[in-house]
Amino acid sequence: MHHLVQHPAPGTHLLACAGDTVTFTLHVPPGTAGSAFLRTNAVRADLRRAEIIAHTEHQRPFLASDWLDIPMRPAGDRSFEVRLPLLYPGWFAAKCCFMPEGRAGSEWPEGDNTSLKVASAATACGNSLYTAFVRQFTADMRPPGRPELHAAAAPLDAAGYTVIPPSGTFRGLIRRLDFIIGTLGFRILQLLPIHPTPTTYARMGRFGSPFAGLDFLAVDPALAEFDRRTTPLDQFRELADAVHARGARLLIDLPANHTGWASTLQTHHPDWFARGADGSFTSPGAWGTVWADLVALDYRHPGLRAAMADVFLFWCRQGCDGFRCDAGYMIPAETWRYIVARVRQAYPETLFLLEGLGGKIEVTDELLTEANLDWAYSEIFQEEDRHALERYLPEAIRRAQRIGPLIHFAETHDNNRLAARGPEYARMRTALAALLSQSGAFGITSGVEWLATEKIDVHGAADLRWDASDNQVAALARLNRLLARHPAFGFGATVELVQRGGGNVLVAHRAAPRGEALLVVVNLDAAHAHTAEWPAEVFAPATAWDLLTGASVSIQRQRHAALDLRPGEVRCLTAHHADLNLLAAPDGDEPETARRQRNLLALRTRYWLTGETALPDALTPDELGETL
Repeated sequence: MHHLVQHPAPGTHLLACAGDTVTFTLHVPPGTAGSAFLRTNAVRADLRRAEIIAHTEHQRPFLASDWLDIPMRPAGDRSFEVRLPLLYPGWFAAKCCFMPEGRAGSEWPEGDNTSLKVASAATACGNSLYTAFVRQFTADMRPPGRPELHAAAAPLDAAGYTVIPPSGTFRGLIRRLDFIIGTLGFRILQLLPIHPTPTTYARMGRFGSPFAGLDFLAVDPALAEFDRRTTPLDQFRELADAVHARGARLLIDLPANHTGWASTLQTHHPDWFARGADGSFTSPGAWGTVWADLVALDYRHPGLRAAMADVFLFWCRQGCDGFRCDAGYMIPAETWRYIVARVRQAYPETLFLLEGLGGKIEVTDELLTEANLDWAYSEIFQEEDRHALERYLPEAIRRAQRIGPLIHFAETHDNNRLAARGPEYARMRTALAALLSQSGAFGITSGVEWLATEKIDVHGAADLRWDASDNQVAALARLNRLLARHPAFGFGATVELVQRGGGNVLVAHRAAPRGEALLVVVNLDAAHAHTAEWPAEVFAPATAWDLLTGASVSIQRQRHAALDLRPGEVRCLTAHHADLNLLAAPDGDEPETARRQRNLLALRTRYWLTGETALPDALTPDELGETL
């Protein structure tokens, strides 16, 4: 009814973290007696997943068994209240209901359900992501397809021979983990596809594309060292164990939209593939390009959906913590809903990163909500100057604060190298992507740290310039520590563009939920100096400190607050000198992530032992976590 007032309001979209609580309040008209409850599906996530699986596999109807009515306690003469613990990641809904005394029926506030996107507690902050192409991680870190050998291979190519250079290996990558995770501080290692690639039939390029996978349940033997004691899959598990031993997570790119030609699936289940009107197999594509070495799958077939869910579960059992979903927007939302349900019944914390570039925004939104995927790529790496970023970022920030982080990649494997435009440009764009991220969710592709200029070619193996003297290793290590430690980069922090005046500059104000604030100031022009301006009431202490360098900074006060910037210069300013101590803290788990995971375990334990779904006012998640 319209005279019932709910907070958060009906139709609101909330982003929260597992281990948090959300308080719902219902206000009723004066003199109205009765009781109230909160109807939600946020507690019984396992029942919802079971219904999705049963509906997909056996066409059973949805019974809404996951919905639960939680009594609300009186909170004054005209209000009711309940604190809802958030126990699992996913997309949920809730709405308050009033039961008037002496009248039959229930009364509801006007409007839709309140939506809840709940993130995993492990992703509260410090979600920096390093993308590695295993093929490039050779013993000496020199490119395996060396230019001096191309001339020797040319006559063999012309004669129809297959010439494939030796590849980097899982063990080669393991040897670099102390640098990637320890020195640079990345918390997630993401691998480009690791499945067997074409060597002769329908092979493109010198090596063949890893996106043209031939068997989703195997690894490419070329990525393993010959060892009579182990299989190539064993060596992949060695990598997974090594990543976990260093406190990081492992994602693999699983291109479930397609396979390579003559794949295991195409051989045994050709009916699971898309075909044209003439009966020929269909190759997918985007941006006007057809990926001719790929064959598109057709998810109208129930057998394919079940088989692909088995593939994801197989890799979870091998030690994967999540997946990059290549061209995921091309797969129907109901298929993703089923795959995620199957996976999270066994591995509830599994992370799904949508590669939705080229897809419609509304499709991305559906996949990040109703289909239960977690993150998606942002398009910040495609936005060049102030005008483009002012057009793109505000809406992207609003969406990220509603449906989860959009990962700011400084550079992906599909893009030209930043350093090809100069080292200062690369440094600036890397810092920009990191400092504007949500929950510290930003990524690079291997070689960015070494200012590599040769674009990654998935059909080849480009040079990473490993150990180059001109690099941004120290800068990346400092950025990752900052993202993991400062509350203004943690969960629930806000980002607002506040630049004024002219110049190719960007100024962003960041604020943590408890008020800790920073100012990010960027000269987007790597060739010319500019002056950045912003409203003085936003940030203008007498002295500020740059968290990227440790230097003190004097802010000018003119019509606005202002700061002169060298070409490509980036500043991350704080008004508190003590913030520099955060960067000197000892290594270990990010304090915010560890606290939230502890609280989540305590909340789940309480629910399992007592069956109580609401949390009393006198008990906070932190207090409960401390007693665990």
